[in-house]
Amino acid sequence: MSFKDILVHCDGGERDALRIGMAAGVAKRFGARLTGLFGRVEHHSPAMVARRASDAFLAATAASEQVFAALAAAAGIRGRWWSLSHGETGHVLSETAAAARFADLVVVGQHHEGKDAPEDLIETLILEAGRPVLIVPSVGDYPTIGSNVLLAWNAGREAARALHDAMPFLESAAQVDVLTIRGTRTAPASDGQLPPLSIHDYLSAHGIRVNREVLAGDDIGVMDLILSRAFDQGADLLVMGAHGGYQLPFFKGAGTRHILRHMTLPVLMSH
Repeated sequence: MSFKDILVHCDGGERDALRIGMAAGVAKRFGARLTGLFGRVEHHSPAMVARRASDAFLAATAASEQVFAALAAAAGIRGRWWSLSHGETGHVLSETAAAARFADLVVVGQHHEGKDAPEDLIETLILEAGRPVLIVPSVGDYPTIGSNVLLAWNAGREAARALHDAMPFLESAAQVDVLTIRGTRTAPASDGQLPPLSIHDYLSAHGIRVNREVLAGDDIGVMDLILSRAFDQGADLLVMGAHGGYQLPFFKGAGTRHILRHMTLPVLMSH
């Protein structure tokens, strides 16, 4: 199993180059094609109303395309460039999600103040694209990704989806740690008729050695605990299910949004 077609979202911001370079590194690692997709919110009101690209939008598109072409060439990978036709918010959300469905992996930047992409772009991709979404933090450099992976596991549907989607990273990682939080669902209820269920056994069938499983208490918030353990273990990728399963005492999706606001390392999410 491998990623063969990767999509990286570009918006003309100062983090474009880092995100493209990171996506190019992943594409080179897996022998994948990399597609750059430009989409941002239009700031020129008449152009937004008319659903056309302003001069500023076109200039930002051209500048981002040059960065993409240079980094793809430097990485020695196959690259192609797509751009949305205008920056009306609904158009950016729907068309980016549609394009993402034709990729194995989608790379996007964490939202931050001043970012020109729609604030709910990441959640839209997670919920509507049907593809794994790799989110790059808005600060910091990440020279490696997926060599030291922390898998947040609760045996829920979303966690299982994320595990499967991240398999190319897991199978090639030097270290994979599984983190299960006490008090969250870890396996279906059994009446004694089911065989023993083990995430270690499943991963070992794929040739993945899990170095350790961390069983932690819930004296602090579950999501903060996950981020804390990722930092302590020097992980360069967190894999987790999104919008479900961790039994937070909040509305559905609160844990996902907490990670998206406070992430300190690249995170692969699936729903």
